[in-house]
Amino acid sequence: MSRVLVARMDNAGDVLLAGPAVRAVAASTGPVTFLCGARGRAAAELLPGVGEVVEWTAPWIDPEPEPVSTVDVLALAGLLRRRFAAAIVLTSFHQSALPLALLLRMADVPYVAAYSEDYPGSLLDLRATPDDGAHEVQRSLELVRRAGYPLPEGDDGRLRMRRPGRIPDGLEPPYVVVHPGASVSARTWSPRRWAELVALLAAQGRRVVVTGTPGERRLTGRVAGGDGIDLGGATDLAGLAEVLATADAVVTGNTGPAHVAAAVGTPVVSLFAPTVPAHRWHPWGVPYALLGDQDIPCAGCRARVCPVPGHPCLEGVATEAVAGAVESLAGREIEEAV
Repeated sequence: MSRVLVARMDNAGDVLLAGPAVRAVAASTGPVTFLCGARGRAAAELLPGVGEVVEWTAPWIDPEPEPVSTVDVLALAGLLRRRFAAAIVLTSFHQSALPLALLLRMADVPYVAAYSEDYPGSLLDLRATPDDGAHEVQRSLELVRRAGYPLPEGDDGRLRMRRPGRIPDGLEPPYVVVHPGASVSARTWSPRRWAELVALLAAQGRRVVVTGTPGERRLTGRVAGGDGIDLGGATDLAGLAEVLATADAVVTGNTGPAHVAAAVGTPVVSLFAPTVPAHRWHPWGVPYALLGDQDIPCAGCRARVCPVPGHPCLEGVATEAVAGAVESLAGREIEEAV
């Protein structure tokens, strides 16, 4: 089989959304090499169909980029040189595949496929035009299909993860997970609102588990208060997947854990700030509820910090509405997903 490289250079959630496309390629070629940045590596290592992960942080993708380094660029080109028969560059609607395509040409990759609205010259062998209405999963699947790698029969195209993690000792279902953190503040509620939600869910008789990264321990402690179980910093990504897999439902912003939950089949209540379009990024393949003003005039702003006083697209969501969505979704089976 010919070796194929698949690239997705941004965050863990984005890498998880590339998973069905990876499986489509791997079904034809065997395990793929996955090229990703540091923010996506942990997710890439958990994707079925990935045999090798190469980490390289792209300065045209990373939100906090280092300066472009000739040495680093040439080192990556040398590492990849003449190893692959083809490369698939997966990008979001607001990203360009052409810088990486140039680097892959420098590595003598003979076939490169990507979406590109800009003229690619000889950088791409397959220049696909995206469907603006497509979800990120559909977008990636369509690109690899055009490149000759359709999903195999029997693969439903949902998100999947390898499951090497384990649930923390002493944590017993039933419970609901609240994940208040996000890589950018514009995509999540304020800590005060999350704490109010935990208190309300606990008052309704639910056990609430609050999750977060090691850097979010202060946040998770505040949100959990005396009503929730604080697991901030207690799990890696694989462990988080196990915690979410056992939950009745997950409440989070438009951030990676929403896609982790989808990959393990758990319903998602998504406080979705419309910094990016919901139809491209909603939880895929599981029952979900989207809360937040998707029609606000500033929708599509892609802001990392909300520039509008009061963050109205999310802060206007009533805590009771979130709790009601949890009640509606908790325990629903994945087969019910649209």
